This record gives sequence, C-alpha cells and structure tokens, in this order.
Amino acid sequence: MASSSLLLPLSLTLLYLFSAPSSAYKSSLALPVIKDHSTHQYLTTLSYGTPVEEANFVLDLGGSSLWVDCASRTAPSASLATIFHRSVRCLTAKGPEIETHRWLSSLANPVDQDQACQIPAENTITGKRVAEGELVEDLFGPSHQLLFTCAPTLLLNGLATGAKGMVGLYRSRTSFSSQVFHSVGTQRKISLCLSPSSGVVQFGNMAQESQPGSEILRSLTFTPLLTNPDQNHPSINVNSVKINGKKVSFDTPLGGGAQLSTVVPYTTLQTSIYANFESAYLKAASILNMSRVSPVSPFGLCFSSEGVGSSQVGPNVPVIDLVLQSEMVKWSIYGRNSMVQVSDDVMCLGFVDGGENPRNPIVIGGYQLEDVLVQFDFDTSMVGFSPSLLTRHASCSDLKSGSSAQPISV
Repeated sequence: MASSSLLLPLSLTLLYLFSAPSSAYKSSLALPVIKDHSTHQYLTTLSYGTPVEEANFVLDLGGSSLWVDCASRTAPSASLATIFHRSVRCLTAKGPEIETHRWLSSLANPVDQDQACQIPAENTITGKRVAEGELVEDLFGPSHQLLFTCAPTLLLNGLATGAKGMVGLYRSRTSFSSQVFHSVGTQRKISLCLSPSSGVVQFGNMAQESQPGSEILRSLTFTPLLTNPDQNHPSINVNSVKINGKKVSFDTPLGGGAQLSTVVPYTTLQTSIYANFESAYLKAASILNMSRVSPVSPFGLCFSSEGVGSSQVGPNVPVIDLVLQSEMVKWSIYGRNSMVQVSDDVMCLGFVDGGENPRNPIVIGGYQLEDVLVQFDFDTSMVGFSPSLLTRHASCSDLKSGSSAQPISV
C-alpha cells in the first residue's frame, strides 16, 4: 500500500536542528523524509511558488539537480522567473555539458538571447532523460530563491504516486543541497538518516550537545568519499567483504568503488561478485541451520523464518562486513538491514544480482542505509557512518522527533 498519503499533512519545514553556538555556522536545515512502501522510494515535501503549494518529491542522493513537473501546479506561480540562455546562471547550470566559447559566441545571436535556458532532466529511477527542460527560479518558502528545471509530466512515470519531481542531493553547482548551502550559509555537510517510517535529511553541521545526536556523532566511522569523473555519485571504496568474520573470495577485484544510493531499493552486485557472495552467505547460513527455500523476486536467496531467532538488530543471521580502507574500518550489516521479510514464514537476503555489466559493480541500496546515520562532508571529501542505531535501541525516526529543533516558517 502506498504511503504517499501519509505525506499530505507534512509541509516543508526547514528546521534549525542541533544548532552549534560555538561554530562559525549557526544553523542547519533539515527536511522530514518518509518511505513510500509501494515503490521503496524516499520522499520529502517542499512548499514553493506564489501562492504557496506543497508537493512531494523523491530524494536522490546521487542526483545533480532539482526538477519539477511545473504543469501540475493548481495555479501558476507569480514568483516564477525564467532563466535565459544568455545568463551566467544558465552557463553555470549547464556545467561541463557546454563549451564556454560556444556559449559566448551564441550571445551574438539576438534570437538565442531571448531563449529560455534549456537544461536536461533525468528520472534516475527509470533512466528516462529529456533535453527540453526549462531552467527557472522560484521561491521555496518565503525567502529562498532556488533554481530548478521545469520538466514534462511524462518524466514522472516510475515515481511514487503523488510525487511531482526529484530532489538531487549531490554536489553539482545547481543541486538542491548546493543551493541550500549557499542560501543559508551552512557547512557543506549532508546528514542522512532513513527509516521504514519517518527520517530526516539535514544540511549543515550537527552540534555535539543534543541527544541522541551526540552519541550518534561520536560513533561515526569515516572513510574517503570517492570522486568518479565519469559518474557524479557518492561512492566509497570497499576492499573486501566478510560474512561472519570470514573473508569472501572473489574471482575479480572489487575495485571501482561502491555507490551509495537512495533510488536503488536493495544493494546490487555485479553478477560474478553476486555469485561468490551468495555462495559464501549460503555456507554461513548452513552453519546456523538456516533452511533455504524457493527465491522470491527480485531476491535470489531466501530462507525459512522458522527457527531463526531475533534480537534488537533483527534476525539472527550471518553478519556482513564491508571492509573499507583497512581491516580496522568496516561497515557491519546486521539482520535488520540484510534480511527482507517477504511473508510470515519467508525472509530473503536483500542483496540482488545487478547484471553482467552494470555501471557500478556495487550499489549500496536504501534498505541497507536505513537506521544508519550517514554523513557526507563535501569540504573534507569524507563519509561518516554510524553503526545501526538499533544497537543503541534507537532509530532514525528518534533522531528527527527527539531533537530540540525549533521550526522556522519557510
């Protein structure tokens, strides 16, 4: 059942969360996040335009822009402004996709000068891309002027019911996060905490004084944020994988980095990597007397739930460790984030075969990110991640509701 209806009461609440008085940056901004269970997508609600209207948007951790189906507004926005082809902001938004000398020479053409800036928009879930998006600017809240692309309605296909676009969070010059950093004057950090219910994405710094934020921040393990020149996605280096402490042997190196994604529901592994991983997991599961059953799509490895105990971190199943830059730095994935309960008596391993030639050999999906605080520091190019919050009898929904944040009118 779609959960998008649960989003309707939410308004865009940019919150002063975990304010840090001792920091040069006095505030941070946060958006509530909720999961749509029919699509496994994570959505937030933004209020924009004049008159103000609310709309649900799908979050994309690796997205490079904010795009909106502008035609879906009940009334045209009086504060909407077109960005023209001749403007510097058009050149900035186009980034490396346009050669500067070609753009400058086109300014001599009076026809080009009056044209709207055309920016491609992409639905990163379906892979559909359109070139005819129009770059515009409008109010988000009473005072934040943000650039975004007006995309055709057809680009909404594949998004959660009621979603009106996508919010790109990565570090391009016109991504939603980059514009928020500039508009509000926060540190260039994103703290993402997803859950099966309510979560939060925060822009800026988190103070050490607040609870439960202080304990969680102290628990963060950091690893370099990789920059792939061919793909503008956040990635980390996974040197090896262990299952219940035993290293998995792979036919080929894991190189290339593991992408972190909020639009891929479950972690995907290139076919040969998946085959070795599945074999090793099956051996570890057999030692625990877990009974394999017929697979349930899209999963390749499923087990009977009968006789499998549980704890605060989920089913008592083999622990998966992603070993990062050294043996001392690892991301441990317990049953809550490795097993998906598909029925009352069947659970499946939430790692799937990503095909022979995927763009990334490993993509860590949203399910594996749930109830883990992941912090991206773009100034230091580091990623910090906490242990599962369940180990502290907490969750990402606690992080949101447990803050002493004071909402501001936006």
